[in-house]
Amino acid sequence: MNVIRHTMSLVSLGVFQLGRRTRSQHFRGFLLGTGLGLTAFSSVTYAQAEAQNAKVNRKLDTSRFMAEPITDATVLLGDKANMRHRMELMIMEIQAEFCRALESEEMCGKKFQVDRWQREEGGGGITCVIQDGDVFEKAGVNISVVTGWLPPAAVQQMRSRGKDLTEGVKLPFFASGVSAVIHPRNPHIPTIHFNYRYFEVETPDGKKQWWFGGGTDLTPYYLDEKDARHFHQTLKSACDEHDTTYYPKFKKWCDDYFRIKHRSESRGIGGIFFDDIESPNQEAAFNFVTGCAKAVIPSYMPLVQKHKNREYGNNERQWQLLRRGRYVEFNLIYDRGTKFGLYTPGARYESILMSLPLHARWEYMHEPKATSKEGELMKVLKNPKDWV
Repeated sequence: MNVIRHTMSLVSLGVFQLGRRTRSQHFRGFLLGTGLGLTAFSSVTYAQAEAQNAKVNRKLDTSRFMAEPITDATVLLGDKANMRHRMELMIMEIQAEFCRALESEEMCGKKFQVDRWQREEGGGGITCVIQDGDVFEKAGVNISVVTGWLPPAAVQQMRSRGKDLTEGVKLPFFASGVSAVIHPRNPHIPTIHFNYRYFEVETPDGKKQWWFGGGTDLTPYYLDEKDARHFHQTLKSACDEHDTTYYPKFKKWCDDYFRIKHRSESRGIGGIFFDDIESPNQEAAFNFVTGCAKAVIPSYMPLVQKHKNREYGNNERQWQLLRRGRYVEFNLIYDRGTKFGLYTPGARYESILMSLPLHARWEYMHEPKATSKEGELMKVLKNPKDWV
């Protein structure tokens, strides 16, 4: 009897495994025809379990984000090929990874305040801010996923960059991106800014124009050439994975863009900056932007760890505040992203102006000595240099 049972078990197992491989209507008919009801039941049960697992696997694990996504999770998973959805998931991950990396450096255990907001005109965002931390005096990491109608000023700006957009008509747009500005307490830690974004505009004929933009740049208060080389080399490596012409082109673009023209000096020591990326195709452009966004942590966090416990005095603090004043001047006078945000109906000013430091200073006709460490930084800010 044991031999018979063993033989039946082997037959049932063999048929069950065959059923797993084929699972066709024809095979189910064969099972019923042979009277192997138990095996058929096992095959059906397996198929049902697999379908149930698929449903479970389709549930979005939002615990790895700072908050619930702006777009409904079922919608995000329902069309994973949609670039809008792919970009939203990517920027949510970048936001969470960077916030947690920054929190891990706070000695007092300071955590980000998370503010998830909705926009009446469409979409919303998640603003994460630390204020008055031991390491970060003010740190903001935002994502936004918004829809609406392009304001006339934005249409004019885009047309000036070569976009084929009609003036005087309503143009629906979609924009998503992640943006961060970190103002450390210690003057020896540089400020970092990064922004990576995706944009779509629908023209009156129903066609969509899309493009990516972004960049990462560093604003030190004291020049450390090893830091500068590390930062630029990390960004260059991220660019080189996709196109070796990118880094020199986007480095120059960054030097030119982050220029305080009325003072003839740069905001910082640059990095990379680009806009209107549409080639070679959408998939390649998305992968490039993702690679640059993922390069932020390795480019910056070693600098935080290196300098966060360095001693400094009042002179270094006052110089830091003066340089932050220059940061404010650039953002409010020249920065395109700030202007676009302020011009957009339903703009959330608290999130847009998150980039401004908690404290800044302006002194009349201040000029550091050329031979001082402050003067050493000014030489580079007046004449940007190549670091790698």
